[in-house]
Amino acid sequence: MSAIQACAEAARTAARQLALIPDYIRSEALRRIAAAVRAASGTLLAANREDVRLSEEKGRPAAFLDRLRLTPERIEQMAAGMEKVASLPDPLGETIAEWTRPNGLRIRQVRVPIGVIGFIYESRATVTCDAAALCLKSGNAVILRGGSESLGSNLVLADIFARELPASGLPAASVQLLRSGSRDEVLELCTCGGLVDVIIPRGGKGLVSTVVEHAKMPVLKHMDGICHTYIDETADIAQAIDIADDAKTQRPGVCNAMETLLVHRSIAANFLPLMAARLAERGVEIRACAESLPLMPGSLPATEEDWRTEYEDLILSVKTVGSLQEAIDHINRYGSHHSDAIITENAGHAEAFQRGVDSACVYHNCSTRFSDGEEYGFGAEIGIGTDKLHARGPMGLRELTSYQYRVTGNGQVKDPARLR
Repeated sequence: MSAIQACAEAARTAARQLALIPDYIRSEALRRIAAAVRAASGTLLAANREDVRLSEEKGRPAAFLDRLRLTPERIEQMAAGMEKVASLPDPLGETIAEWTRPNGLRIRQVRVPIGVIGFIYESRATVTCDAAALCLKSGNAVILRGGSESLGSNLVLADIFARELPASGLPAASVQLLRSGSRDEVLELCTCGGLVDVIIPRGGKGLVSTVVEHAKMPVLKHMDGICHTYIDETADIAQAIDIADDAKTQRPGVCNAMETLLVHRSIAANFLPLMAARLAERGVEIRACAESLPLMPGSLPATEEDWRTEYEDLILSVKTVGSLQEAIDHINRYGSHHSDAIITENAGHAEAFQRGVDSACVYHNCSTRFSDGEEYGFGAEIGIGTDKLHARGPMGLRELTSYQYRVTGNGQVKDPARLR
């Protein structure tokens, strides 16, 4: 048995135990881990500085380095996030629905853990704490495989988990980190069907495609974050500029940042020059369609490929459209079904947009940057699903559960006549 198979076997055993451990014990473990993360802040920062230095030497882009870098504030957010998850209601045992059949059988649909989660992700050590917290709170064991670029930071966190889990009364194998940093770990983890119940890749298109190709278990994924904001003909222009600015520039390297701005033709002449001036202040490179180009000084001509690109940088594609339906059609053709927004004062247009756009999160008069588990009140997220099964949008505690039917009778049999 290989080391990763042994890891998966241990996680399977831990998952069976976790499913029976009361919520107050799981939650107290999270609070202990949060305190230990705060106490290890200096060690974490030192390890992270080395991670960042190595990535800088490799010429990684600024957005990547931003995702990788830890600060005292981010470490505090990591700890506080685990405490917030600990304070949330226990999802396990929740009755989703119940009913009684004419024969007297009482049927309940009840939340239970999925079991063992394989989580493969890139760059951010902050995600390590989010994933561990959500999985423990929902009664799942998790095998973490962070990116090699954050290995030093993650090893510090792994040591905290290994120490604090048993001290809290939880199986040590409830949270395990694959430590070699080798790409072979990803492929081997993907082969552990029967031990790992679901695998979640969170990272670039190459990582996700590799996992989808090789996984021997269900995959919860999102492929891209090609997010749009559509400025409708009835939009409040000042509000629209602020929302688009936030969606693009507040943190351009994340998956819910806007990559394409669509503008209705009837307001383009008023809106686009003002938007261009704001984006120029932020250092954004604009790639505009032929109709938008003259209205946005300093912009470059957009190509067909721009509509399909997740820049993860201060680059924005802009297109003028002739109607609400054209905007919807463009998003459904080129988007990634992640997060898209309409800015409009017309409630009918907003409803048509939200019904017509086939995305996990569809916004009206607010920024796409709210596609986040914490912003939705989930405490944290393990990813944002863009498939339609089994979870869509920010994935929190409930999305890390399955359900079973619990059926209670008082002696009912299927064919009583046969027994006479």
